[in-house]
Amino acid sequence: MPDRKINESMICYDLKVSINNGVWQAEDPVTESFPLFVLQLTVIILISRLLFLVLKPLHQPRLIAEVLAGFIISPNMLGQFKSVQRIFPARGIMLIETVAYLGLVFYVFLTGLEMDLTAILRAGKRVMGIAMTGILIPMGIGMGLFFLLNHQSSNTTAVGCMFWAVALTITGFPVLTRILANLKLLHSDIGRIAMSVAMLNDIYTWVLIAILIPVGINLKTASYSLSALIVFVLICFFVVRPIVEKVIQFTSGDNYSEYYLCIVLTGALLCGSITDAIGAHSVVGAFLFGLIIPSGDLGDALLDRLDDFVSGIMLPLFFTSCGTRIDLTKIMEDTPWYIVVLVICLACMAKVLSSLTVSIIFNMPLKDGAALGVLLNTKGILALIILNVGRDKKILSHQYYTVMIVALLIMTIAVAPIMSAIHKSRKGLKHYILRTIQRSKLNTELRVLTCVHATANISGMISLLEVSHATKSSPMTVFALHLVELTGRASAMLIVHSTRKSGAHNPSRAQADSNVIINAFESFEQENHLVTVNPLTAMSPYGTMHEDICSLAEDKRVALILLPFHKLSTVDGRMGEENAAYRGINLNVLPNAPCSVGIFIDRGLAAAVRPGGPNDKVKCRFAMLFIGGPDDREALAYAWRMAGHPGISLTVVRFLPSEDVVADVESVNTNEEQGILEVVADTERQMTIDDNYINEFRLNTANDESIVYLEKVVSNGEETVSVISGMENCYDLYVVGKGQGVVSPLTLGLSDWSDCPELGTIGDVLVSSSFALHASVLVVQQYGSGGEAEERGMVTSIDGSRRERFGMRRRMRSSQSTKGMVLSDSDWPVGNNA
Repeated sequence: MPDRKINESMICYDLKVSINNGVWQAEDPVTESFPLFVLQLTVIILISRLLFLVLKPLHQPRLIAEVLAGFIISPNMLGQFKSVQRIFPARGIMLIETVAYLGLVFYVFLTGLEMDLTAILRAGKRVMGIAMTGILIPMGIGMGLFFLLNHQSSNTTAVGCMFWAVALTITGFPVLTRILANLKLLHSDIGRIAMSVAMLNDIYTWVLIAILIPVGINLKTASYSLSALIVFVLICFFVVRPIVEKVIQFTSGDNYSEYYLCIVLTGALLCGSITDAIGAHSVVGAFLFGLIIPSGDLGDALLDRLDDFVSGIMLPLFFTSCGTRIDLTKIMEDTPWYIVVLVICLACMAKVLSSLTVSIIFNMPLKDGAALGVLLNTKGILALIILNVGRDKKILSHQYYTVMIVALLIMTIAVAPIMSAIHKSRKGLKHYILRTIQRSKLNTELRVLTCVHATANISGMISLLEVSHATKSSPMTVFALHLVELTGRASAMLIVHSTRKSGAHNPSRAQADSNVIINAFESFEQENHLVTVNPLTAMSPYGTMHEDICSLAEDKRVALILLPFHKLSTVDGRMGEENAAYRGINLNVLPNAPCSVGIFIDRGLAAAVRPGGPNDKVKCRFAMLFIGGPDDREALAYAWRMAGHPGISLTVVRFLPSEDVVADVESVNTNEEQGILEVVADTERQMTIDDNYINEFRLNTANDESIVYLEKVVSNGEETVSVISGMENCYDLYVVGKGQGVVSPLTLGLSDWSDCPELGTIGDVLVSSSFALHASVLVVQQYGSGGEAEERGMVTSIDGSRRERFGMRRRMRSSQSTKGMVLSDSDWPVGNNA
């Protein structure tokens, strides 16, 4: 045989997995494999979590922190020190990368579980055009940049241009979702477009990865690999998927034992091994296996049990290993620095240029096109997989790998600060139109955001919407939002339901509740042709759910948000146990809402509206209690709208101060502090507005026999409660204002015993367990009343009692002009049109 030159290196070492004789007899515990791996994992997680906390104010995703953690411990940084080398020796890299790739396989499997292929069918032409342009243009730019750098340095293969091209086309959908959620842009127009485009981009990218890896690794055997991959895909969809569906059908409810879950995980590993053996990457098989599992309880069980462990423990090892491969000393190897900077800058502009091109084609504003391009620049795990495959197969050199990794990190890091600056500037320059019912024109559409926690809230909310009286001149658009607590997921999401049919054979409890809620509101829409219903589901933690509600309300330009009370009514009409999470949502929405807010306490309004059943005509009596202030005016405006319904009779009761209160006011010395006089002026201004609005209401309803206006003279809060007690069992719904910032002697002392301050003084009295009233209650807060309340609250400590007495002057003058119309307790109306 001819002589051959053999250049091989062999490394031999004694591998000890764990300490057999205990730490007291081992010379160095770190030399054993298992203790070393545990120490490495602990250090990696601690560093990445610390970096994540540091970068959190900049809204950076966790991926950035984990890659930077790997770069920090790399041989070019802290890895130069011997103490760090003992923790991360060369022999320990093998175990880290093995566990990292195992976590990667499970992660892409979970990604396939959550992906919806029907998004391609639902995508519009604009979204499809943006997605395709966002692939083709960056792909061309990536190839051009590769050869630009290759012209300066020929230390890599030409096929590497395909890896660069695909890496630039990818948009990281999960990472983009987290960034949008953190910036509160998830429900905005630009956010929804970016999400739709990123989802389509993800689907297309998986096809490119499945084709690229066999072609890039070995062009000669690529045809065999692709043919085998096509056969494998067909077997998965037409053989394995029907078997899985039958197994799910024979499994009752959500009782999936560990046996089923272990089989599914084994199947993911097996599919990954098959695709790896035929020439594709193992992640392709794992992703396909996740894709063929139908959505339902099985998928939810897998996500709930694996998501935290895979994303929090195993996946950081992969990102960290990517960071350890970054070698900045080779980034300008045989290449001028300005060429490298030019390549990185042009790579960062690829998606922006494609989005600007699409914005011109579809007549979108250039600012929106640029913002969309910045969002689509978000990179995720797929881009890192492509670059790591290229480096492992010697397709990409250290320089090409490092240049593109640095470009991807810069793109993703820049997304959140740029979008945050754009969003804040637009929000600051935007002229906000006050969205209230009182300021809405009579011939304009009423847009309402109705929030529902569970099926128990459906009947009352639908009945309230039904009596809101949609007309041809003033139709209603209802956004029915099902609020679902987000547990075990990485980011919040908003689901827009286009159909009430669910594709899951065994839907989870949340999905089943959503189906019931969607069906109920769609039935309401079919019965009321002047009402348009848009069902949605918001999944987010209870602590931030109010942000999703307010963001959606602002985006949809609604005039009123309807929230269910945090207590449900019992059979005897009393309130049940408190749900602290629901109450927290209501408390957070009230000061942050971009429109008026109504908290609805349902005590069987559905039965009161249609006492004879669903087919019976609407016939019920409502009462509106008016003390004064912007909240009461908003409540009166809503009650006025309800009174237009032919089956509704409305009684408006205005409470006025007695002559004794006025006498106390007149006896106060007028030479008071300037602060008190300012409060008096503001109070009198509010009284003037109240008088004008009441006069307008009476003038327009003078000939309406279904509307009755009454005035009740009281001296203090005790008399006010006594008057309201005399109204027991006369009405089916009480509409009151929250009374934010309004301090009146007519309610003096009532707030001291308040259990629910978010309902206001009168609302809390009506809901109180000591009050024998079992009718439903709607408490309304007008948009803008909170800010006025804060200003008035600043001077409360000066002289609260004097301020209250001063504020009654104007009201008493008004009451004296209508004194002949004031009715006594025996004059309460009886019957619908009394």
